[in-house]
Amino acid sequence: MSRPYLEKTLAAQGLKLLYAVPWPPQGLYSIKPVASMSDLKGTRMRAYNPATSQIAQQVGAQPITVQLAELSQALATGTVENFLTSSASGVDSKLYEQAKYFYDVNAWLPRNAVVVNQKAFDALDKPAQKALMKAAAGAEQRGWRISEERDGEYIRQLAAKGMKVDATSAALKQELKTIGARMTSDWLRTAGGEGAAIIEAFRK
Repeated sequence: MSRPYLEKTLAAQGLKLLYAVPWPPQGLYSIKPVASMSDLKGTRMRAYNPATSQIAQQVGAQPITVQLAELSQALATGTVENFLTSSASGVDSKLYEQAKYFYDVNAWLPRNAVVVNQKAFDALDKPAQKALMKAAAGAEQRGWRISEERDGEYIRQLAAKGMKVDATSAALKQELKTIGARMTSDWLRTAGGEGAAIIEAFRK
C-alpha cells in the first residue's frame, strides 16, 4: 500500500528500494498488571520518538525518553514503568528481568528497508539488475515469514523466563486502535493526498 510512495520518496533522494521487512510487532511491557489503558495513567512510560511520546500522553502517562540500550537500567531504577517494544527486544535486552507483564497487543509493525544508490544500480548490466531484484524479492518473502516465526519463538522465551504473557488482550487492543485512529486523523491533516491514499488503501 505504502510501497509506491516510499519508492517515490527514496527516488527523490537518489535511492532505490530493494525490499522492506517488518520487525516483530510492538507489545506492551509493564512492571505491574495492565487491564486497560487507564492503568497507565500517571505512570512513567518509555518513549523513543514523537509517536510513542504522543501515545504516552494520550493514556495519561509521562513520556520518558530512554534508548533501548539503557532501558533495562531505567526499569531497575524506576525511571520507567512500562513501554512498547517488540518481543525480540524483550529477549535480546533481557527486559524480562525487570518487566514482568507482556501484552501481545500488536501495536504496530516497524519495517526495515534495504536500499541501494540508484546510480550504482543503473551502472549494473541488465542481467545483474534482474538477479539483484529477484534476490531482493526472495529476501522480502523470507523476512516477513521469519519475522512472524521469530515473534512466536520470542514470546515463548519471555514466558519461559517468568513473564506473564497475555495474548488475548482484546480490550487493550481496542483502546490502542482508538488511539491509533486519533493519531491517524491528526497525521492526515498534514499528509496531503498521498497520505490519504495510503490510509484508504489500507482500510480496504
